[in-house]
Amino acid sequence: MQPRESRDPKGGKAEPIMSRRRQQTAPEYGAAQDFPGVERRACDDSSTRNRRGPTQRPMSGEGGSHKPKAKGVRAGRESEGFVVPSMPVATTPVEGRDPALVARVAGGKCEGMAARPINPVDKVRELHHALFRAAKRNPGRRFHALFDRIWRGDILQRAWERVRSNDGAAGIDGVSLAMIERRGVARFLAEVRDEIRNGRYRPQPVRRVWIPKPDGRQRPLGIPTVKDRVVQMATKLVIEPIFEAGFAECSYGFRPQRNATQALEKLRIEGGRGRHFVVDGDIQSFFDTIDKAVLMDLVSRRICDRRVLKLLRQWLDAGVLDEENIVRNPNSGTPQGGVISPLLANIYLHELDREWQRDCQHLGILVRYADDFVVLCHRESQANEAMQRLREIFTRLKLVLHPEKTKLVQIGLGKDGFDFLGCHLRIVKSHFKGRTYLFRWPSAKTMCNVRTKIRKLTDRCRRAGLKDVDEVIADLNPVLKGWGNYFRTGNASKQFNQIDYYVWRCIIRMLGKQRGFRGHPLAWRVSQQRRVWSLEKLRERGLHKLLGTIQYPGSKTA
Repeated sequence: MQPRESRDPKGGKAEPIMSRRRQQTAPEYGAAQDFPGVERRACDDSSTRNRRGPTQRPMSGEGGSHKPKAKGVRAGRESEGFVVPSMPVATTPVEGRDPALVARVAGGKCEGMAARPINPVDKVRELHHALFRAAKRNPGRRFHALFDRIWRGDILQRAWERVRSNDGAAGIDGVSLAMIERRGVARFLAEVRDEIRNGRYRPQPVRRVWIPKPDGRQRPLGIPTVKDRVVQMATKLVIEPIFEAGFAECSYGFRPQRNATQALEKLRIEGGRGRHFVVDGDIQSFFDTIDKAVLMDLVSRRICDRRVLKLLRQWLDAGVLDEENIVRNPNSGTPQGGVISPLLANIYLHELDREWQRDCQHLGILVRYADDFVVLCHRESQANEAMQRLREIFTRLKLVLHPEKTKLVQIGLGKDGFDFLGCHLRIVKSHFKGRTYLFRWPSAKTMCNVRTKIRKLTDRCRRAGLKDVDEVIADLNPVLKGWGNYFRTGNASKQFNQIDYYVWRCIIRMLGKQRGFRGHPLAWRVSQQRRVWSLEKLRERGLHKLLGTIQYPGSKTA
């Protein structure tokens, strides 16, 4: 069949339409085509740049036809003063370790080389957001494909970074963080990845240590090995967004973007609204009495991946190595000190939050930080009923309220108040407006603890041979700054002034014992140093000042 001819308006015979279209679409030899992206770069290189060898093959789009998405009008202008980035080429990263977008640009000394991604994508954060949105969208969904995410390269790398930032001692194997860094972090993570992937990973028992408590007793603490801490952190990174999507607003402990200051602010707001009857609760030996069967049942409500559940069960049954080198496997409890333990504690106590908001919200406001919680009520009858409801809920969870620490208190004007998260809270009448507010300041126990730390840092035996007072100031400042940053959001001006004066007295007493004249009484030597080292002079040497750093949440410095 012959191609149809077109008539010229002047009466002449024009060329066939198919031939004309072929001339319009076929580019001339050596001319730059309007292909976007890397193929355009490859075409330019093959036509104008590659003069010493055969034509280069394009870097992308191999094995198939390439259709241009947009036609450009500045195809051949490569000698401009600026570089226009071409279309990014989507590449599939290996285990999330490589950048997802690689752009190849024209011009410059390194033509054809892969440039840095324009917007580097955090694959771990993307996974967090995807899991959180999926769990939030469907509260009853159970997730099954999670184990493969745990041994991903970027997940393990992020887990190592967090474990390294937290520091910590070695476990029962004696392998410390510094030893792993000398050996090679990449090699260590590759071994951990292979063990998890091939099913050869087995957690080791935790090392039991005892830390003193303020009341004179000792708190048991379990220290896992570095390998177990990394795997626990990787597991936490994967499963935490799923449970975080369902946690209640009344929980503030060990959760991302939540802290103790927010819990104290919630108490301040609700206490100022007339809730002056408080149930101050504490769970007796919480981490040692968690029922493992109940905990695994709560976890399996959102996770059905059997390999992840097996991993969690192995950590719960790993056991504890005591001082006598005997591995003990208690029937209940989770070691306090593991990376995964705070998340498991929140999963366990989420039942308390859920039942309270469903059945007991009319009695009072629940504020919980890990295993410490308070309930603020308007009337005493509501507080008594709230106490009874709490006992019923904890009975179903196989937990027991502490008989001495759990009590009903009043925070009204002239009442005793209560201690929570290191602060003492009480209703106080403001001197400025004459209204009553719920104030908070460091508790007596907290003041005693910080004085003990200051006294140890300024001890004469510890500072034997001291040559410069700047050494003492360098050791005191981190303690003062950390302590002040936590309590500066309350009403602690009086306590800050007391600690400032106590620090100055301890430094003067230390200098008087070391630099005084022999034969003179200690009081005379201290008075001499007091005249030499005034508080303003120590401030000039860099001593941190607490007074004047009060800053209420959401406001400027007071």
